[in-house]
Amino acid sequence: MRFDLFHELSVPDFLNTSETEVIENTLRLWELADRLGYGTAWLVEHHLMPGLSHSTAPDLVLAAASQRTRRLRLGLGVVPLPYHHPLRVAQRVGMLDQLSGGRLDLGIGRGFSPREYATFGAAMGESRARVDAGLDALRQSFATGRITQDGPFHHLDDVPVMPRPVQQPHPPLWTAAVSPESFTWAAEQGIGALAGPFKPWQMIREDIRLYHEAWDHERSDLAHPPRVGMTLGVLCLPDGKRARREAKPAFEWFYRHMFQQTLPVLERLIEGYDYYRSLGRFRHLVKAGINLKILDMLGMTLVGTPAECRERIENLREAGVDQVLLAFGAGAVSHDLAEESMRCFADEVMPAFADPAAPAAHTVG
Repeated sequence: MRFDLFHELSVPDFLNTSETEVIENTLRLWELADRLGYGTAWLVEHHLMPGLSHSTAPDLVLAAASQRTRRLRLGLGVVPLPYHHPLRVAQRVGMLDQLSGGRLDLGIGRGFSPREYATFGAAMGESRARVDAGLDALRQSFATGRITQDGPFHHLDDVPVMPRPVQQPHPPLWTAAVSPESFTWAAEQGIGALAGPFKPWQMIREDIRLYHEAWDHERSDLAHPPRVGMTLGVLCLPDGKRARREAKPAFEWFYRHMFQQTLPVLERLIEGYDYYRSLGRFRHLVKAGINLKILDMLGMTLVGTPAECRERIENLREAGVDQVLLAFGAGAVSHDLAEESMRCFADEVMPAFADPAAPAAHTVG
């Protein structure tokens, strides 16, 4: 099992910090992660979400990180393909893989914000078709170094793509997976599924089952195995009471702001989950008010002692999670506290899940 980092570049007003400090402190945490044995540093791409996420150009931050780390993999998590020209995405991927010496993981997705779609001039109703076209273009670029595509969105006539990625046949591919259909689509495409931090564990566990079922049915021809990553807000400290005390304001701030962005999307998905119809529906819990107890009950956070964290992670592993994307302090605690928790987790939790036979990197999709 692998343990990664997940960042939004949040700038909470109550921390009295600046964008400059957040970016530099994130890079410092990644330098530490490189030494402690974490797997991948994932950085989102979001726009128009002040406070919650200032990660509008993740490839530039990852480019900086590539020069300050040696082993840590670097994850674009994720590139919203409907907002971007596929040639530019292929060029950015190639350059980042070159700069990092072949350490890039590439996540793709549809995006979820109507405001982002309107700002970038894309129609949400075309999102799946745009992702399909973008993924086709990327796969052409990886296979041949050229793209030919004459469709409703782009006209590319044998266009060369430079530079080429270092990794062969290409960097590991992932997709953001929110709806049950997106997990099935990921399996059909033979790529990894990244479950976000904004759905209860009971829902995601069912999604993972569907993903593996679809993989067994559709992609048993592939040599590489299915892969599932799950993002969690985490604060692991030797003193569990202190962990919960420190996590409460940070996690409640983060999830409150995140749900302001994602709840309209989630409300359209909930009807397909029998578990939450009987529970009274997830949205009612959220609208009643975000608090750490509810987040913990829904399995959306990982807060407590190393022993408590190990128990929860074992449950994730048994359900088919291969990589846990850890948002230490949900980006809303001090740099010193995030570093303390990272060290505690690396010393007291990660060794229990170490696989000495596992390769340093793996190709997905």
